[in-house]
Amino acid sequence: MKAIKFFACALLAVASVFSFSSCDNDDTYVWYYPSLPNALVTVKPIDGAGFYMQLDDNTTLYPVNMAVSPYGDKEVRALVSYREVKPVNDYYTKSVAVNWIDSILTKPAVPYPADGDVSEYGDDPIEIVRDWVNIAEDGYLTLRFRTRWGSNGVAHFVNLLTGVNPDDPYEVEFRHNAYGDVNGAAGDALVAFRLSGLPDTGGETVKLTLRYQSFSGEKKITFDYCSRKSAAVGGGVEPAAYSSRIR
Repeated sequence: MKAIKFFACALLAVASVFSFSSCDNDDTYVWYYPSLPNALVTVKPIDGAGFYMQLDDNTTLYPVNMAVSPYGDKEVRALVSYREVKPVNDYYTKSVAVNWIDSILTKPAVPYPADGDVSEYGDDPIEIVRDWVNIAEDGYLTLRFRTRWGSNGVAHFVNLLTGVNPDDPYEVEFRHNAYGDVNGAAGDALVAFRLSGLPDTGGETVKLTLRYQSFSGEKKITFDYCSRKSAAVGGGVEPAAYSSRIR
């Protein structure tokens, strides 16, 4: 079962200790920085050559103070605090010094089951919170969502279903299974879904419709979406400050 990610960690950075790998302490990469995240990126490892970060469809960041990715060979979405430095690496848009970086739960979208049985994905309500991290870019849909979390340590199961509308391949559905953990205080979490299963937009920007069950009924949100481009490189309300559990 995947470990939880604390969205509150990023927003409480002013008073927190961050490691390059996550909010968990790591004696190798522990830093003290009074800074909030200034970017949402995709961490992309390069075989035998470290890694870089994709800031948007056209901007790549080369981390001058990190030789290897803290996430190994995994591609993940992450919040990062960085500052630009000179000189700029010839193969990337910008060179940066990373203050801290914290991955968020990153998982592929799931095709709608052929037998129509979606019971395992649940229908427990969530709310999508207005935030700058809610975006469809670089082949991912990243979301900040809010729900109720109990104190019994249950890990909530979240997924993004594709193929939910035969007439619109760019309509997707957020599903949440709280496994009965539906009482308690409201809290927020972040998740990023890989959209590689959607039809290629051919370089065009289309409307991606997100459907989800809220606490007041079904809701929809639309995003501008363009299929992932290959990068040319060398080689609101504050969330509650407590644990939220997702997988």
